[in-house]
Amino acid sequence: MTNKVVNPCSEPNTSSSRFYTSIKSNKTSKTVKVLLTGAAGAVGISIAQHLAEQVNLFSYTHEQLDITHADSVFTVIDKLKPDIIINAAGYTAVDNAQVDEAQARLVNCNGAKNLALAAERIDAILIHLSTDYVFSGESDSAYTEQDLPHPINVYGHSKLAGELAIQQHCAKHIIIRTAWVFAEHGHNFVKTIVELIKTHPVLTIVDDQIGGPTYAGDIAKVIGTVVDRITHTDFSADNYGVYHYCGMPYVSWKGFADSIILAAKQAELIAVSPKVNGTVSENYPRPAKRPKNSRLDCGKIQQIFNVSLSDWQTALTFVVGSNNKDLEPK
Repeated sequence: MTNKVVNPCSEPNTSSSRFYTSIKSNKTSKTVKVLLTGAAGAVGISIAQHLAEQVNLFSYTHEQLDITHADSVFTVIDKLKPDIIINAAGYTAVDNAQVDEAQARLVNCNGAKNLALAAERIDAILIHLSTDYVFSGESDSAYTEQDLPHPINVYGHSKLAGELAIQQHCAKHIIIRTAWVFAEHGHNFVKTIVELIKTHPVLTIVDDQIGGPTYAGDIAKVIGTVVDRITHTDFSADNYGVYHYCGMPYVSWKGFADSIILAAKQAELIAVSPKVNGTVSENYPRPAKRPKNSRLDCGKIQQIFNVSLSDWQTALTFVVGSNNKDLEPK
């Protein structure tokens, strides 16, 4: 008997899926209809800004479209009939998910499933954002799309369940796993460090977790490229599936913090740089265990879509710099 991967979402739908050889669209950019969920989140804001002039965009915040409500999802999508659905909605509070597992699964799994079912029934393409946290972090090398996921926290399990639901219910899907996302808006590590260094002369940051910080604006550009490719060229069904996209070079959280502080000093947000000490994860216990290796191998998305990886060092200068009013000293 072979082992079967079971999707922990609610009871599966048994609708049939279809096989697609390729897509050829004669639509111009502005006639390509795109529905975006999670439009008020950090990545959602960046996607909306980037796609606004590229496609006919319909953006929905959580308040406007709750993806966990299947009837609302089907009603909106059946009426709009978008060519592409981009799901930037998600439950991303990693530590809170440990004690709020039901909500994390409702959003990240059932919400993704609702979108997949709705996309399939109108023959739309679903682009979905996922995470490096689907992996355990025990590998010695960067994770490829062929590596077997093994989450070590509730958040990772909920995101993997969403991936499986999409793969089961929507034939035409692109799942993009990314990592350590930061932006000029929303809550993220960069903004946390910038606030801390205003009042803390010494910081202690873990230095045994390695990953690729990823700028939300670069994720938006990649999604724009994906949208363009799948709507304006012959796109083989073989190219649907899972992709990895993150920033380079890989760095530890401490190394990332060092770079943030340097950028803040150059932007004259602080006069004196604090001392930053490194520590191991075991000395900084958190409700949700983090993978120590979050490195993603992004060769596949570079080859198929001819995109550049996120240059987080350059993006960091912009996010922390004087153009970012949110981070100016109060």
